[in-house]
Amino acid sequence: MAIISFLAFTAFVAITSYILTGKSEKVTADGYFLGGRSLTAGVIAGSLLLTNLSTEQIVGLNGQAYTEGILVMCWETLAAIAMVVTALFLLPRYLKGGITTVPQFLAVRYDTMTKTFASVLFLTGYVVVLLPIVLYSGALAILTMFEIPQNLGISETTALWLCVWGIGLIGSVYAIFGGLKAVAISDTINAAGLLIGGIMIPIFGLYHIGDGSIGQGITNLYNNAPEKFDAIGGPTNSVPFSTIFTGMMLVQLFYWGTNQAIIQRALGAKNLKEGQKGLMLAAFFKILGPLILVVPGMVAFYMFKGELANADQAYPMLVKEVLPTALVGFFAAVLFGAILSSFNSALNSSVTLFGLDIYKEYINKDADDATIVKYGKLFGVMLAIFAMFIAPMIANAPDGLFGYLQEVNGCYSIPILTIIVVGYLTKRVPAIAAKIAIILGAVLYSISQFILKPNMMANAVDAAKASGITDAAQLADIEKLAYPHFLHVMAILFVMNVLIMLVIGAVKPRSESFVLPYTKEVDITPWSMVKPVGLGIVIVVIMSYVYFS
Repeated sequence: MAIISFLAFTAFVAITSYILTGKSEKVTADGYFLGGRSLTAGVIAGSLLLTNLSTEQIVGLNGQAYTEGILVMCWETLAAIAMVVTALFLLPRYLKGGITTVPQFLAVRYDTMTKTFASVLFLTGYVVVLLPIVLYSGALAILTMFEIPQNLGISETTALWLCVWGIGLIGSVYAIFGGLKAVAISDTINAAGLLIGGIMIPIFGLYHIGDGSIGQGITNLYNNAPEKFDAIGGPTNSVPFSTIFTGMMLVQLFYWGTNQAIIQRALGAKNLKEGQKGLMLAAFFKILGPLILVVPGMVAFYMFKGELANADQAYPMLVKEVLPTALVGFFAAVLFGAILSSFNSALNSSVTLFGLDIYKEYINKDADDATIVKYGKLFGVMLAIFAMFIAPMIANAPDGLFGYLQEVNGCYSIPILTIIVVGYLTKRVPAIAAKIAIILGAVLYSISQFILKPNMMANAVDAAKASGITDAAQLADIEKLAYPHFLHVMAILFVMNVLIMLVIGAVKPRSESFVLPYTKEVDITPWSMVKPVGLGIVIVVIMSYVYFS
């Protein structure tokens, strides 16, 4: 029954997306990459949520909640504030300039080489980190929920490869051959399913641990571990409270305001009003995100008594435990859609970056739109195959895939955010400053996190052992405190690089002040309610912290 409901819902999404995009324009660059600049608020919001909500989010964040409780809600609630900033500050400028990719703005503001640096950084992050981790974490969820190794009589390694390639091939069809509109429509359908299914999990879970009463389930959950309801993280937690005021907001601003895989949805808006409405609607649902992405992990901790060896399996195990068999199939299909969403969205954005920022710029300057789309698709096929080969090989990655993904992404997120922010807020900082900042940011962050951090942690643990400390928990805390949290490191490097760019701008400014051109691609009249709605969202986020502290 579970398999039947899984296949039925998956087929429904695929057929509906095909029908609705069958006559859409996918030969032109705008038609393929931005859905013909025709996306409305509901489609934008649904696509934003599903692009964000993949297994590294659903499984990974619930895994962190299983271990640490409600304090990890900051990854969700603070995203709402970042979306408000994007709607008010960045999106009007993006649409005014008529850009298709974020690096395209960098070419206008700085020069072509700066754009190329950013595109290469984005592509490297997608190929080496995001695409393989999405495939791996998605395969892990499907394996756990359907018990594929046991049911098919194959090894876990074989089952992992099977799931990775299944997800990768289906996602590639959406992203490479459908374009952004196919991705966005399938995302919107899956968004409805995910919201319904996602809310069902904590409801069924609380009902289960409350012996038929959701209220009693909440009481049992709180009485069992009241410390897990404290949103203020300590220095040894995965997200110390102090990081909210440093690197956390920078990560959120990069992700929701400059990450090509995300902002591409808003860039496809038919006008600024629809783009701002879409972002605000998505921000509202992000405030409710902890219901789907945090509470189930806490319920799993209660149900499985904190004894799971791998916290990232807490969510799929909870789903299998509390949902009726038929609903397990439906929710697996929704989860499968979320997996595909992050995979095909990143892949679609990679195709966009390659086609417009590399192929047309350096390989064939005279290429028409049809040629750009054609070679972008070929690049996408190669990229997908490469990611599918890498994904199973990261099975031994550190526990807590969500945190690991966020840390590794810092190699390109902060350098790109730096040059975009300085590019918009200043008029005379030259291109050489952006090149230095983007290279320096990536290199210094890599040295910090992958050379200095492991060495200092190892030295701290060795020194502790030499002094007679043998308790594993104590040693783990000593290791965590031996080096600044990666979010603090991001903030330090961000400030440093901004200062470097400003100094260069003062010493060797541009010959002329930068003025953002208005291309009139779309109407940029703002939504009249964007500021009051944005203020309301910020107040709700602040109050949620006051309540859970």
